[in-house]
Amino acid sequence: MSDILLKATDVCMEYFQPRSGQRVSALWCISFHVNRGEFLSIVGPSGCGKSTFLNVVDGLLKPTGGQIFLNDQLVTGPGRDRAMVFQSPALLPWRTVLRNITYGLECQKVPVKEAIPIARKYIDLVGLSGFEDHFPHELSGGMQQRANLARALAVDPEILLMDEPFAALDAQTREVMQSELLSIWQKTKKTILFVTHQINEAIFLSDRVIVFSARPGEVRESISIDLSRPRDYATKRRERFLEYEDHIWKLIENEVRKGMRERAMMP
Repeated sequence: MSDILLKATDVCMEYFQPRSGQRVSALWCISFHVNRGEFLSIVGPSGCGKSTFLNVVDGLLKPTGGQIFLNDQLVTGPGRDRAMVFQSPALLPWRTVLRNITYGLECQKVPVKEAIPIARKYIDLVGLSGFEDHFPHELSGGMQQRANLARALAVDPEILLMDEPFAALDAQTREVMQSELLSIWQKTKKTILFVTHQINEAIFLSDRVIVFSARPGEVRESISIDLSRPRDYATKRRERFLEYEDHIWKLIENEVRKGMRERAMMP
């Protein structure tokens, strides 16, 4: 079995904009791979196509060029081998935590009696034991996102796609969730493709960081993060961590400035 789980080859994405009658390019010739068990993050300027790329991987969008392969199989639409964790937990308000987590399994025709013990396993993994019978409105933002993560893990995907899952949390909760996500990743050995605007979050979590250019998004650089694991809060104060942060910030700053110049030159 190959060490490569996911492979993107020359992925392009264009949209037709009815108001202007023009086509807008969001992604241009994106090519890279994700290894099995790898934690890989994507960062880049706002509007560079990070979330669009994640939606292409999930099969929610069909690329206008190029291909995505998962386990050497061409991705043509959504599948059970992928699970998405969005910025909003999107929990069903009329279901308890337990029944929210069983929902994905139920959609896969798993009987409720079989789904419940699986859901309880992941409730314990994400630290929500004792809250099984609570409804979403009775949980904090961080607890809702834990339930969201447990729901995605319960279907046992090959790869977990995470689209800025901590963006709506306060700074302290976000720090805690980063550490908890690393703990969960180390226990489950899942492959994770993670999109974030926060450079230090990407460095702290990842084995590798892919930097996208300004729109249309291209791979500007792939950076291996050579920091020992397990990582804790002190990791973010180490000299090597700050060097990574400075390097990635300069790449993104250059892309932002380039994008501003190009927009200023438009008629």
